[in-house]
Amino acid sequence: MEFAYDPKRIEEKWQKAWAEQSVFKSRPDKARKKFYLLEMLPYPSGHLHMGHVRNYAIGDAFARYLVMNGFNVLHPMGWDAFGMPAENAAIKHGVHPADWTMDNIKKMREQFERLGCSYDWDREVATCEPSYYKWEQLVFLRMYERGLAYRKESFVNWCDNCETVLANEQVIGGACWRCSGTVRQRSMTQWYFRITDYAEELLKDIDLLERWPERVKTMQREWIGKSEGTIVEFELDSEGDDSLKGLKIEIFTTRADTLFGVTFLSLASEHPLVDVITKNSPNKDAIASFRDEVLRMDRMKRLQGDYEKKGVFTGRYCIHPLTREKIPIYIANFVLMDYGTGAVMAVPAHDQRDFEFAKRYNLPIKVVVLPVCKDGEKVSLDPNSMESAYVEYGVLTDSGEFSGLWSEDAIQSITAHLEKIGKGRRAVSWRLKDWCVSRQRYWGAPIPIIYCDDCGIVPVPESELPVVLPRNVEFTGTGGSPLAKVPSFVNTKCPRCGKPAKRETDTLDTFVESSWYFLRYCSPKYDKWMVDAEEARYWMPIDKYIGGIEHAVGHLLYFRFYMKVLRDLGIFKFSDSNEPAVELMTQGMVYKDGAKMSKSKGNVVSVDEMLDKYGADTARLFSLFAAPPEKDLEWSDEGVEGAYRFLGRVWRLVYNWKRASKPTLTQGDTASEVYRLLNKTIKKVTEDIERMHFNTAIAAIMEFTNALYQVDVSTIAEDTLRKLIILLSPFAPHIAEELWQELGGKGFVYHEKWPLYDKDAVKDEEVMLIVQVNGRLRDKIKAPRGISSDEARRLALSSEKVSAHIGKSEIKNVIYVPDRLINLVV
Repeated sequence: MEFAYDPKRIEEKWQKAWAEQSVFKSRPDKARKKFYLLEMLPYPSGHLHMGHVRNYAIGDAFARYLVMNGFNVLHPMGWDAFGMPAENAAIKHGVHPADWTMDNIKKMREQFERLGCSYDWDREVATCEPSYYKWEQLVFLRMYERGLAYRKESFVNWCDNCETVLANEQVIGGACWRCSGTVRQRSMTQWYFRITDYAEELLKDIDLLERWPERVKTMQREWIGKSEGTIVEFELDSEGDDSLKGLKIEIFTTRADTLFGVTFLSLASEHPLVDVITKNSPNKDAIASFRDEVLRMDRMKRLQGDYEKKGVFTGRYCIHPLTREKIPIYIANFVLMDYGTGAVMAVPAHDQRDFEFAKRYNLPIKVVVLPVCKDGEKVSLDPNSMESAYVEYGVLTDSGEFSGLWSEDAIQSITAHLEKIGKGRRAVSWRLKDWCVSRQRYWGAPIPIIYCDDCGIVPVPESELPVVLPRNVEFTGTGGSPLAKVPSFVNTKCPRCGKPAKRETDTLDTFVESSWYFLRYCSPKYDKWMVDAEEARYWMPIDKYIGGIEHAVGHLLYFRFYMKVLRDLGIFKFSDSNEPAVELMTQGMVYKDGAKMSKSKGNVVSVDEMLDKYGADTARLFSLFAAPPEKDLEWSDEGVEGAYRFLGRVWRLVYNWKRASKPTLTQGDTASEVYRLLNKTIKKVTEDIERMHFNTAIAAIMEFTNALYQVDVSTIAEDTLRKLIILLSPFAPHIAEELWQELGGKGFVYHEKWPLYDKDAVKDEEVMLIVQVNGRLRDKIKAPRGISSDEARRLALSSEKVSAHIGKSEIKNVIYVPDRLINLVV
């Protein structure tokens, strides 16, 4: 054994041995309990940085621990390989997205291997492979048959300079990320998945996710956003324009109790009725200018609502369904077409946005709900002096026959009355909207649809799948989808009539690929279907899923939806709910210099540089030790050095033990103390890994190592060192394998059984005894474990705090709970 710790030599040696002997290969085994452990698959951007390493080190440490505890573990890795960065690289560097992606995959896989990750690379999946997205296209066709995939017109981000659609993340401050040109909303026909059909089930089944973080579950509940309320119909005033007769505007409200306080109506600029009611307006130019201004607003800013509330009068009115008053109709920048009905009944006295709008345009404010004091007295509100809207429940006023009712009762009564007169109905509204899956991109899975002048929309026959992306594509960054400029791809024949037809040139959102990749891991080479049902039923569901909180209402919602769709299409089912993940762990970010570690911030720490200088075990150990997994981690060069020094101490401990004179049997007080500390460490590390508290588990290993340095090395039993190495192995697997071999261990430490602790040995010799007088805490004192009631009484009475509360009183009774509590009754 060499004295110097040389991570490069050790790590290359064991990585080669693991690969040659297929140590991490997984296969179904009904004799063993399965565990499907999964980290979210990465985008192959080219290079890992230490922010990525933390996520994968967390999963790998736990996977190794599970194997050593007898579980049959599935721990795969793959690549979320489609997406915009590859296409942007093609535009910038002139390299084909496929070549750029595969080169990056090769590089990142090498980095994962250098980190010693225990992935079963035989199950590797790349979502850009036709053998993968073929099945996704098939599911699309089945969804289309069931009406779950459909096409409609909607608004998208459009850059006039680049002549292309932009994803939300490409719009920065309302401008195009590439040319800084103005981005506006443009109406285009898009493909959608009908996720709203599953809104109720997605909401209800959140209750089944008992081992998901409450924060994620709350975010999903709020994003799905079920609201029970009332649809109210406002007829358009057709005076002067007979074409408006019979038309109405529907609004959704959860506050029907405020209906008598409506003083105007607000429409989204995208609302289809805007064109109808403003076609003859003398204010047409101002309306068009305002609509254009709204369409240029940053969508995320509109959602957040932190901006000046502005609008324009349409010149038209509608009729209040109960009072029959004329209500002016405005277009407002805070109303969105894809929220509610795209129309809002404005009640300025009882809604803050409406209040701000009314103040700006000097519109009436009518109070119809009054707050009530504790003594039952109503508090009057003066609309002229109100500084903000009163948005709480109260007692109705100026509301006709409903005046005097409490808000809760009024909501029910007014809704029932609207239903009776045919002006409204009870309804449920969802914040969740259907999932737009169209992308005007090249590097994505082609949507398997053909357009025929005679037959309309025609699905590609399943026998012709996959529809493969062509290679001969020009990337200019302008003019929409590059696929639309490839005649050999676009021009085809209609499968029904045989006449010339056109292919769909949109590709699927990459979230579609990541909605089912975990299923493909179960049988990645299966070619008869998207998954081998028998093997997938063995592994599914995912037992522990690890990834970032930023996916809470994107990927983590979509993959729940997709699994329910696969169940209902009869493609794959493993349970009634088909919820894909039992437990979710969301890890914290890695920060450096006060900012999240990222290429855009220029603060990344290169994995390759880290591995070259310190080795994989140091990189893994630091990322797991520096903070609990769920918390953010601040990068520390000193912390990295500390992790490296610790591994060197473990190395030297074993070296010193081997070169010492023949070890003696562990006897005497020192041996007894070491044995006790060893078992306490086993207990602590085991419990902390089970809770994913790797930082405190590693701290316990460090403390035990330091304790071993305090005793004569020749008195340390070989079994003690072997167990130390086993405990260290999930976190620093390479050095553990090397030291295991040096200590005469057979095979791989990876295959060793996790040690059990001696329960008798972990009992502390002293306990903290709570002392009460007449049931009230008076002191806490250390006491020898197992003392009798009489001994505990004598010890308690020796406390000044206790004796001060007893004084000359007689002790009538002693209640003693061994090793925990003594209560002196006086």
